[in-house]
Amino acid sequence: QEQIRNAMALGADRGIHVECESFPESLQVAKLLAKLVELEQPGLVIIGKQAIDSDNNQTGQMLAALTGMPQGTFASEVVVEGEHALVTREVDGGLQTLKLTLPAVVSTDLRLNEPRYAKLPDIMKAKRKPLDVKTADELGVDLTPRVTTLKVTPPPTREAGIKVNSVEELLSKLRDEAKVI
Repeated sequence: QEQIRNAMALGADRGIHVECESFPESLQVAKLLAKLVELEQPGLVIIGKQAIDSDNNQTGQMLAALTGMPQGTFASEVVVEGEHALVTREVDGGLQTLKLTLPAVVSTDLRLNEPRYAKLPDIMKAKRKPLDVKTADELGVDLTPRVTTLKVTPPPTREAGIKVNSVEELLSKLRDEAKVI
């Protein structure tokens, strides 16, 4: 709820908090959001590109598929022009701009905006703004896990490096031992 109140302090009119007993997977989050999209009928859904916990980068794409909306991923700039959104994203060859028909789903890149901080008066006003609380059951979404983590293993440990006393010794080790030159 703290994050939602912060969003309201930055200008959102109201918030919706969906309570879950367990941490939902990407598909369940997309289904919850799809239900909210169905109820709220937004013109543009802006979503983060990935969560810091699972780091999957799936929810935005799944949401677009479930709702039948066009999507733009990794947006570094979004401009709404009438019934369309121009979404600019970075690709290997430079910048790509997509023209999406609204309503649409856009997942964001860090470059989309400059973070700002809420002012104290706005934080106080946000406490009076409506915050709806819903559950997954109320939205009719099954949160049964569909993915089972079999195991998690740390990456292999690296061997310790060595110090060399001269460039000649370094070249000798690279040539004779590592065989990279």
